[in-house]
Amino acid sequence: RSAAAFDNPDHVAISIHNYRWRLGLAQGEPKYDSLEKKLAALPTIGVPTITMEGDANGAPHPDPANYAKKFSGRYEHRLISGGIGHNLPQEAPQAFAQAVIDVDKF
Repeated sequence: RSAAAFDNPDHVAISIHNYRWRLGLAQGEPKYDSLEKKLAALPTIGVPTITMEGDANGAPHPDPANYAKKFSGRYEHRLISGGIGHNLPQEAPQAFAQAVIDVDKF
C-alpha cells in the first residue's frame, strides 16, 4: 500500500519541500501557521504516551532524555532492537502494535 503513494507526479516535489520546510528553507502552508506557532512553544503533552525508536535509526533525533520532561501524563520510551530503522510500523509491526495496545492500558 505504501508503494502506491510513490506513483504520484507530485511525490518528489512534496518530499523535497517537506525537508526544506523542516530545515527552515521553505515556507509552510499559511493556513497552518497558528498551529505551527502553538507547536513551536513545545506544549506539555498530558495524555499517556509511548515513544519508540529503532536501534538502527539513522535519522537525526534527540536523545529521549531530552524530551521526556515534556510529558506530564504517564510516559515510557522503548528502544526497539534488532536492526530496526526509522519506520517502526513497517520494520517492527509487532512492537509497534504492542505499544498501541499498551498505551491504552496506562
